[in-house]
Amino acid sequence: SGTGWSPVPGPFCTLPYPHYEAVQAGSTHSWYAWGDFISDLGQADVGVGQGGALSPVLSALYLTLIMRLFKLDPLTRGCFLLSYVDDGTLVVQSKSLLDNCEALKRAYSVIFELFKKFGLALEHDKSEVFHFDRSHSKDNPPVNLGYAPYTGATPLKPKLYWRYLGFYFDRKLTFTEHVRYYSTKALSTVKAMKMLGSSTRGLCPVQKHVLYRACVLPIVTYGFRLWYFTAARCKGALHHLSTMQRSAALWITGAFRTSPTGGVEALAGLPPINLLLHRLSERADYRFAMLTPTHPVRAFLSCFNCGTIALHPSLSIQTMSEPEIFRTSGTLFESDTNVLALTETLLPMNPLSRPGVRLMDRFAD
Repeated sequence: SGTGWSPVPGPFCTLPYPHYEAVQAGSTHSWYAWGDFISDLGQADVGVGQGGALSPVLSALYLTLIMRLFKLDPLTRGCFLLSYVDDGTLVVQSKSLLDNCEALKRAYSVIFELFKKFGLALEHDKSEVFHFDRSHSKDNPPVNLGYAPYTGATPLKPKLYWRYLGFYFDRKLTFTEHVRYYSTKALSTVKAMKMLGSSTRGLCPVQKHVLYRACVLPIVTYGFRLWYFTAARCKGALHHLSTMQRSAALWITGAFRTSPTGGVEALAGLPPINLLLHRLSERADYRFAMLTPTHPVRAFLSCFNCGTIALHPSLSIQTMSEPEIFRTSGTLFESDTNVLALTETLLPMNPLSRPGVRLMDRFAD
């Protein structure tokens, strides 16, 4: 269940951090201290703006302590709390969807009380719930959060798709809705670009090519690692993307509609979409080798690629048996294997990349 939260100013607030604290005097004024620096008294009758410089600092200081207290509460045993800035996600796993609903209700009440004590408010109307069932049954029970508007006769009902950080999830994790949404968005962008030029006026083919690469491909490849990996069934997804790129190639070259796809893509300087995704996925795999030895992502890899960080006790590849690894396919498994096959040495912090040592720093003229 995901929800958003917003700060509510209280009469007095001290943040538990050794070098930084924010004290609110009364209900309309506050001052800030960082080390030996103390700011002037200023208006604070509302919360910190979302785009303010202190907004991410304050949210991190609040949420870190809240997440630790949430983990220690006995009512939240077996529940994981994830947070991305102001979007929180409660993850519960059990053998029954009804048990999941009860566990989510208990965890939601705990997080609500913690936020209330910290002077924060949960926006209940922005809450969402989504069930993942291994049996792919049609059972999709709602959740009674215990707080209006999702309580009693109006519980929180699961949606057909779940949108999280721009990714669209379905219950079978096929990501067909994710591909459909972004391929349609990219195709609409290509059709809108036709007003910028045709075969006789407007932008030249080189400019059209640059525009497509800069404005359309980032849209259509967003989150492609969710569904594009070895052994993934992505023939239908590739067909949608190929249709979109064919329309772009016809616009770039000004060719007839009956022209073959491969020919117009070659004239437009566009690689086939399957080869493009293969190249991007390989580059994404090799980025794992450029992570620092203590990067948190390494905790999910095997012992050969974990660096110096401790492996995750339950989510690391190393905790799985060989039959489980053999039956499971995904981006993380593919990246872990491809990094081992890498023959070049990639340094996360190369000495030649330090400021003052780089080529442009030494020879600016």
